Amino acid sequence: MGKLNYKGGNFYGRLKSRSLTQKQSELFETLLPNVSIKSFDDIRLLDYKGIFIEIGFGSGEHLAQLASLDADKLFVGCELFINGIASLLTRIEQMNLSNLKVFQNDARKLFHEIPDESIDGVFLLFPDPWPKRKHIKRRFIQNDTIQEIHRILKEGGFFKIATDDIGYFQWIQKSFTSFDTKFSMEVLNSESRPPEFIWPQTRYEQKATKSCNFFLFIKKSPL
Repeated sequence: MGKLNYKGGNFYGRLKSRSLTQKQSELFETLLPNVSIKSFDDIRLLDYKGIFIEIGFGSGEHLAQLASLDADKLFVGCELFINGIASLLTRIEQMNLSNLKVFQNDARKLFHEIPDESIDGVFLLFPDPWPKRKHIKRRFIQNDTIQEIHRILKEGGFFKIATDDIGYFQWIQKSFTSFDTKFSMEVLNSESRPPEFIWPQTRYEQKATKSCNFFLFIKKSPL
C-alpha cells in the first residue's frame, strides 16, 4: 500500500478562542521552538523505545500524562488550535517533559512523511463529529486516513478512538467494516473504559453529559 498523496486541505473551525496570558505568550516564544517539529524527519527514531501520536490533543492533559509515565517513549501531538497548544506548553514546563513534541499542523500532513510501520500507537479522542450530512466529509475518519494509519502503524500497534456522539460512533463502526482483515476491534463504554493509568481522561470526557464510547483497533496484518 502506498502513502496517502496528501496535498493539503481545509481547516474547519477556530484557530483561537481567547487571548493568551502573558505567560502563555512567553512560552510560545521560548518553549515552542524547542518542542516543535516541522517534519517527521526532525525525529530521531533510534532515540526512543516507541513513538505515539495524538491527533488534535485539546488541552493536552491526556498527552502530557502519558509522556510523564513513559520517559523513554516519544509522544507527538498534532494541533492547530492556539489555546490548546498554549495549555500543553504550560504542562510541558510544569511537568518538565522532554519526550513530547508538537506538530502545529494537520496530522495528515505528518502521516504522509512517516515511513511504513514506524508508529506504536495513534490517539483520536473526541474529534468533532460534524453531525450535519453536508459536513460528513470533514470527519477525520475516512477510508484514506484509516489506510494511512494502518500503513504507519507497526504490526500490533494500536489506534484508539473515543467519542460521545452516537452518529460518529456508528460512522466509525461502518468505516472500519472494510478493514476487518487489517484491524481487530474492541469497543468499550464509560462503565467498562480502560483504567486511568492506561487511558487518562481528558477534560472533555470528565465534562461529558452523554455516555462515551472507546474503540481499540489493533493492526493485525502487515502491509
